[in-house]
Amino acid sequence: MARTIAHLDLDAFYASVELRRRPELKGKPVIVAGNGPRSVVTTASYEARQFGVGSAMPVARARRLCPQAILIPPDFEAYREVSRQVMALVTDTVDQVEVMGLDEAYLDLSHLLSPKAAMRGLVRAIRERTGMSASVGIGPNKLVAKVSSDAEKPAGFVVLTAEQARIRFADARPGLVPGIGPKTAERLEQLGHATLASLATADEARLVATFGPRQGPWLRARARFEDDAPVSSERIAVSESRETTFDVDLHDRGEQEAQIVRLADRLCTALQDQDRLGRTVGIKVRLDDWTTVTRARTLPEATNDTALVTGIALELLRTYAPARPVRLLGVRMAAFAEDSPPTRPAAPANGQLELAV
Repeated sequence: MARTIAHLDLDAFYASVELRRRPELKGKPVIVAGNGPRSVVTTASYEARQFGVGSAMPVARARRLCPQAILIPPDFEAYREVSRQVMALVTDTVDQVEVMGLDEAYLDLSHLLSPKAAMRGLVRAIRERTGMSASVGIGPNKLVAKVSSDAEKPAGFVVLTAEQARIRFADARPGLVPGIGPKTAERLEQLGHATLASLATADEARLVATFGPRQGPWLRARARFEDDAPVSSERIAVSESRETTFDVDLHDRGEQEAQIVRLADRLCTALQDQDRLGRTVGIKVRLDDWTTVTRARTLPEATNDTALVTGIALELLRTYAPARPVRLLGVRMAAFAEDSPPTRPAAPANGQLELAV
């Protein structure tokens, strides 16, 4: 049986929900974002995107790019409700579905006789019953499906084999492929691999020497659109965090530490409610110049003890000692060990320190 995977992505989802509720705004540049001084764009209509407005962009910049844009505060309960309606239609159509968030999902179509017809019918049903537009990519794996669904937005419907994807996106930068971030793409360009075609034929030994024995071959495989990841209905979070961006930069170390205490308490309360234990405690610090630094410590045994996690997070912050005002702080737990008894070691410093910038 040929493996056939689809990626369904709702077009400009949050903005589309708002336009459904406010039809008088259709055809106008709309930005969904908070109204605080540090707010960023949640999403934007395609009319606003034509001016260069994009998700995660500071609202102040978005206003400069598109001063005529209409700003709407996000209503996440409304988005969750529409998402539930859409995903109910998806799961009624296909058994094996991996929901990736409110607005996208992977579907395993391998058992269907007419997968393209099934997806066209699903897109039509979503539009008729919810008013949402969706783009679809279909391929032999999740990677081809994902890149294909992004290729002709909005309302795109692209079907490609891995070989066709290699040809179509040969001249694209490696950052087009999910999992290859800006820093990795920059290092690849320094090695002479500014396109996916170049990376697909790169010398594997050289990639291994630069990126390591696991990431090097993985990068080359991604550029060749090779992917064997299954569509899984169960998604287990590999980490959980709590973070906050401040309206005014924090200069005072005492205020910074107070925020770490608050975030660690919120995180541990959630983990205790879920009966989840983790071995790695980390912090995230974003300075006023947007420099972002993470620090983490891995413990010998898993825990969700508030006092222990808070103590480690504070120690990591004090060791880093931000030299500039702080605009964002976060606390993270990772390396979860299910069904492990909680531990309260007396000496947090016994853990191994892991640094990443």
